[in-house]
Amino acid sequence: MTTQLAARAADGGAAPMRHESQAQLIWRRYRRHVPAVIGTVIFVLIVLMAIFAPLISPYDPYRIFPVFEEHPTAAHLLGTDRTGRDVLSRLIFGARVSISVGVGAVAVYVVIGVVLGLIAGYVGGWVDMVVMRVTDIFMSFPYLMVILALVAVLGPSLTNIILVIGVLGWPTVARLVRGSVLSIKQLDYVKAGVSLGFHTPRILFGHILPNCLSGIIVNATFGVASAIILESSLSFLGLGVRPPTASWGNMLTEAQSITVLSTQPWLWVPAGLMILVAVLSINFMGDGLRDSIESRS
Repeated sequence: MTTQLAARAADGGAAPMRHESQAQLIWRRYRRHVPAVIGTVIFVLIVLMAIFAPLISPYDPYRIFPVFEEHPTAAHLLGTDRTGRDVLSRLIFGARVSISVGVGAVAVYVVIGVVLGLIAGYVGGWVDMVVMRVTDIFMSFPYLMVILALVAVLGPSLTNIILVIGVLGWPTVARLVRGSVLSIKQLDYVKAGVSLGFHTPRILFGHILPNCLSGIIVNATFGVASAIILESSLSFLGLGVRPPTASWGNMLTEAQSITVLSTQPWLWVPAGLMILVAVLSINFMGDGLRDSIESRS
């Protein structure tokens, strides 16, 4: 009884007396992480805004009104841009591009990194050496400069941005997964699976990968935020999603003029705030996941 009370006190006085799985314990700790919960709520709202953009947007984002660079009014709550389009409508539809790039690019490089990391860590030998040398080569590239060059060659589009970021972003995940596999494959249950004649894919994806997921999820969470910032940077430089497609990044191109910066904040402040809020919410989620998993460890 004394040991149980001490355990409850060490865990904030609220640890349940029943046995919990690892996922349940991580989720319980995550719910106590206030910034992570707030970040989750905000990010879910942004995702819902992107999904239901046609329903909540006051106007078509491509509709041109006969008022240009108009101040915020009752008809246009965030004003209009230099071509007469409603800023609020474009802000709402711009969430679709940012979420698509963030989730899509991370999905691409997580798949590549996980597969290569599993193979390198489990097989070892010359396969491991080749994969890690290729990883080192990719990590030695100036990341932003290579992305700028590839997007310029392939052409600025949503699909190309997702593919370029995804193809160049896998080395970190590969190294993370490889390091986990090197330690996990020495455990008894993996050796038992080999002795029982389990096929290699079953051992990799059914027994080893589930024990690597925690680190992958945390890395992917921060990767979504990085991809959103990268897409915004590319769009600001004119190499991202091309107008008239609404994007937070290409909305920020309005801020290149000193006049706009000083006298027309409604043209760039809303997009900048949305990028800031989205990235902060995702980073808070990543911090919460990391703290919850480390506490479990």
